[in-house]
Amino acid sequence: MTCPKLGRPGALGDMKSFFDLVATGRRSVFCLVWAMGVLRSLESGAAESTPFREALVIESTGRAGRNTLFTDAIAARVVAGTWQQPMDGEEVELPDGQRRRWMLSRAGEDGWFTGRAMRGGYAYVGFPAEVARVAVLNASGHSMAYVNGEPRAGDVYSYGYVSVPVLLRPGTNDFLFAAGRGRLRAQLLEPRAPVYIHREDPTLPDFRVGSGGDAWAAVVLVNATTQWVAGGEIVARLDRRATSTKVPSIPPLGLRKVAFMLRNPGRAGAGEMSVQLQLRNVGGHRGVLDEWVTPIRVRTQEQAYKRTFISEIDGSVQYFAVQPGRELASGSKPALVLSLHGASVEAIGQAEAYAPKRWSHIVCPTNRRPYGFDWEEWGRMDALEVLAIASREFGIDPDRVYLTGHSMGGHGTWSLGATVPDRFAAVAPSAGWISFFSYAGTDSYTNATPVEAVLRRAAASSDTLALATNYLQHGVYVLHGDADDNVPVREARTMRGVLGGFHRDVDWHEQPGAGHWWENSDEPGAECVDWPPMFDFFARHRRPADLEVRRLQFVTVNPAVSAESRWARIEHQEELMTPSAIDLQWDPGVRRVRGTTRNVRRLSLDLSKLQVGTQPIEVDLDGVSLGKFHPAESGISPQRSRRRGAMDPAARTHFLRDEGRWAAVSEGPATWKSPRRGGPFKQAFQHRMIFVYGTRGTADENAWAFAKARMDGEAFWYRGNGSIEILPDSAFEPALYPDRGVVLYGHADMNAAWARLLGDSPVQVRRGEVRVGERAVARPDVACLFLRPRPDSEVASVAVISGTGMAGLRMCDRLPYFMAGTAYPDYLVVGTDALARGNRGIVTAGFFGNDWSLADGASAWSDDAP
Repeated sequence: MTCPKLGRPGALGDMKSFFDLVATGRRSVFCLVWAMGVLRSLESGAAESTPFREALVIESTGRAGRNTLFTDAIAARVVAGTWQQPMDGEEVELPDGQRRRWMLSRAGEDGWFTGRAMRGGYAYVGFPAEVARVAVLNASGHSMAYVNGEPRAGDVYSYGYVSVPVLLRPGTNDFLFAAGRGRLRAQLLEPRAPVYIHREDPTLPDFRVGSGGDAWAAVVLVNATTQWVAGGEIVARLDRRATSTKVPSIPPLGLRKVAFMLRNPGRAGAGEMSVQLQLRNVGGHRGVLDEWVTPIRVRTQEQAYKRTFISEIDGSVQYFAVQPGRELASGSKPALVLSLHGASVEAIGQAEAYAPKRWSHIVCPTNRRPYGFDWEEWGRMDALEVLAIASREFGIDPDRVYLTGHSMGGHGTWSLGATVPDRFAAVAPSAGWISFFSYAGTDSYTNATPVEAVLRRAAASSDTLALATNYLQHGVYVLHGDADDNVPVREARTMRGVLGGFHRDVDWHEQPGAGHWWENSDEPGAECVDWPPMFDFFARHRRPADLEVRRLQFVTVNPAVSAESRWARIEHQEELMTPSAIDLQWDPGVRRVRGTTRNVRRLSLDLSKLQVGTQPIEVDLDGVSLGKFHPAESGISPQRSRRRGAMDPAARTHFLRDEGRWAAVSEGPATWKSPRRGGPFKQAFQHRMIFVYGTRGTADENAWAFAKARMDGEAFWYRGNGSIEILPDSAFEPALYPDRGVVLYGHADMNAAWARLLGDSPVQVRRGEVRVGERAVARPDVACLFLRPRPDSEVASVAVISGTGMAGLRMCDRLPYFMAGTAYPDYLVVGTDALARGNRGIVTAGFFGNDWSLADGASAWSDDAP
């Protein structure tokens, strides 16, 4: 069996005209005529719903995992532009010299391809088409796919709802799937309309009997045309109450999850209602394009429910679930238990696993998805965002907030409890694993090269054990089944041993004979999460007031992730992305804060939290008295404290360690790294970020930039239930997007936004060359990721996804920065040879200094770098 040659990815042949028009970000007569032709072919029945039944498959051609880079012989060919369609029996040489063979495989009766090749290997399907037309690729079990050379997001967790429109060309169309977790299924479907409502993956609220207030919802809209669409409206009717929401821009052959409002119908009884959705007048198509009716729940005041909100991370609609407290005491603030679900579990299912409590609400964030981000990175942001919203909404007692979770949520409990320790009175992981290093196979870089040492530091926020002393700020209850075959009990026993060395407020229970999930069918709630002794432990704990904290021990590895505990804040480090610690004692009798620091360059204290009376407070750091201070003697001006980006309006007293000596100073420059804004690379993806793709390059470069931005938008929707605004550089005007994160696709010669946002960056990427400070790397096959502060904002950053040539740009398609546990420093320059050589293919990696300079930062270069 042979297959014809696949056109090089990026050199898209008859698709160039399409991408030239996409690059303008505007509608065109050509695109409209093409779309009309596609619709006529659909109406004539030319496009059928077709499952893929046969494929050529190959076992894994490299080494992957939760790491910054991986090796992969197939990816290396695609990136280099030398990929050809495989033949049955064709051999491929792997980076380690072994050989793999392409083999014909047939799907089972259920449509799934299975076997060893489906665990980290590839599947190729050549699909014939007589005319150019749009179809919808619905696939599951893959981490990503190339469709006629274009990268598209995958469905590695087999949710089943990933359906992306693709353009079929006359002749053979090439589908190359990177398989994931053991099986793969794929089919082509007809789009039901030029733009339509995806029937799966809505985010819907619950309404409650007796509670007013409208609620946000969201559905995925699919653009099955080759032009940008925007305008028109989603009309939502609920019990004769209607809302109209304008449809935002959706890229060609793309999708976007779109928010809309639902009016509360004020139902008097529990049950179900029907929401009627209409999509009207979108993209030049008049009238009703699509309709959908979906149920929505009305819950009693006693039932668990979903509450939706708009996230400040990306402007998307998210939800959290609540198991409301019953018969709460009037006149006193209730407690809150923040409960983190395990992998594959929905937040509402987590809430329903608990029996209601008489003294506390149970609040369950989503981690952005059932798998999400393992409660790190955007998962951690989601949990803290939900905690803030729920605390305000329910009038929570801030001294009675508790943290628990099961399995992946148990890991999240260990992680959040160590990262933001002053938020909780007690934490209780159940069946929790410690870190990606102990459980998930992330490389810990034993005997690391200098470059790998930088990668290890980039992952420092995931190192639970490095933050273990932070557990001193709350009680800890550890719960695990001693027969757990999913998360080994050794994870809990390791943490028990670590805590036993310094912590006096730890309780422990191993359930004899219990596996990963265990419950008592005679009692409400699942015991492995709703364990009565654990809740008794919570009830006995309260967070002490700031004035009651006589000794404050706190450690962080990155102030941009975790900087503050109680009345102290670590603002700058001496050695970036390594543990920084304070051990401070407050003596109210003599009105003095005294203590030691480690790896701290700038520290601030909120002395107003310690102020009793009018006398000043003495500050003594590392054995040197720095004087006596009133809270008002801070460097923050009232005007600065009111500006967006200031962390609080309270006056703080600032101290700087310079050449080993502490001194009182004013607040640091707002443009420097700080708890408001810093690295590493992934930190740029927040503040309602927008994706800006370049249009000033060659046809191939422009096609890549658009396709990559669209793929990343799909990937963040898939992994983070996100909604990303994508636009061309020609449409980007900074004043229209104040304080929003910006992600640039392309290099300085192809993205018009580069000069305005990155003109003074010490890292510059152009066609054929990347320059880091005074050192230049003149290669056409280098990829470069980095972040910089957005120059017109005190909070937002600019992320750059770039390369020096088409091979370097295509290399970016395979850098898994949305996967939890993968770490990228402030900047990374890597050659395509990394797909064969692994970390040895990294040219340089490093961190910018506190002032965002190279000179004040840290870096490493490979031995063969110029």
